[in-house]
Amino acid sequence: MNNRLRVLRAELGWSQANPAEKLEVSRQSVNAIETGKYDPSLPLAFRIARLFGKPIEEIFDDA
Repeated sequence: MNNRLRVLRAELGWSQANPAEKLEVSRQSVNAIETGKYDPSLPLAFRIARLFGKPIEEIFDDA
């Protein structure tokens, strides 16, 4: 699944540790999601969307 997590994080000047802490996941999990090695669970995807204030469809693309 493609995602814009890295772009959104960079726009805020955040390291991977920032969203990891706020989402209560490891930095490695954030990295794995960003690189497409791991697809987040639906609840985590919704938490990510809320964290960035975007609809889930603007962050994740199943293409």
